This record gives sequence, C-alpha cells and structure tokens, in this order.
Amino acid sequence: ACLPDRVSEFRDGVGRAIEYAKTLDVPQLNCLVGIRPQQMDARRAFDTIVENLRFAAAELKSEGIRLLVEPCNAFDIPGFALNRSTEALDVIEAVDSDNLYLQYDIYHMQRMEGELAATIERNLPRIAHIQLADNPGRHEPGTGEINYPFLFAWLDKLGYDGYIGCEY
Repeated sequence: ACLPDRVSEFRDGVGRAIEYAKTLDVPQLNCLVGIRPQQMDARRAFDTIVENLRFAAAELKSEGIRLLVEPCNAFDIPGFALNRSTEALDVIEAVDSDNLYLQYDIYHMQRMEGELAATIERNLPRIAHIQLADNPGRHEPGTGEINYPFLFAWLDKLGYDGYIGCEY
C-alpha cells in the first residue's frame, strides 16, 4: 500500500481480498502497508498509503467488511512504513473513513513504544482487533516480559469484546 508504482496492483488485490473474505465469511481484513524503499520520501509513502486505504476502506465498506491497518516494529521488519500506533492513527485520521480501524499487535507495540495499557485505553474506540505474542522472541504469553494476566484483566475492565489473535 505504500508503493506509488504499484497502486493498480494494490487495487486489484482489494478486489481479490473481497472475494476471499466473502467466500470465507470474514468480517474484517488487515492491510499490511509494506516496506518503504530507503530512497522513497516518507511523505510520498504516507500519501500513497492514505489514497490506497481510502480506496480499500470504501470498497470493503460496500461489502460490509472492515479494514484494519497494523503498525509493525522496526527491529523485526526494518523499513516497514508504519512502526507506531500514532503513525497508524495518523493514517486513519487522514483517510477519514468510518471503516478503517487499528489492528493493535501487543508484541510489535511493546517493542516500539511500551505503555501498552495506556495506549490501548486511549485508542480503544479505533481498535478493531488485538493480537499478541510475548517479548522477547515473539513466543507464547507467559514466556517473556509482558504481564498478560494484568493486560487481559485490563482489556476486560475497558470492555474490549473483540477477539484476541495469537501470532507467535
């Protein structure tokens, strides 16, 4: 989604993603925005992401499917175009669609920003899916530094009623 020379390929992919989602009865899709080439201006990548996600959000909305965008940490995926929740939220604000949400990956955001409980609470209205792994090493909960019993209780207290995906 961040590459200006692949916009038509991205848009074709949205159509295929809708077909798959409808066949599998999937209510929401995550768009990984991709790796920005080092020589590409960050603003150009941002603008391309916004235009592509604006298109995708509208197409998916017409089919009753939500669009999610996920920031990924810069350590495991160097050059990824969105690395922090604030960057993804800036994109969401610029797209200005009621059909674009944040996919909050606890592992990635622990690596990039910490403050998991406060960040989730502050942004919960824009979070449509949470996924997890423990840090370090992207292993199962309880093998690293993240206090999952606290975090799960916190999510319950906040009223999060979505799924929590496990990706480790």
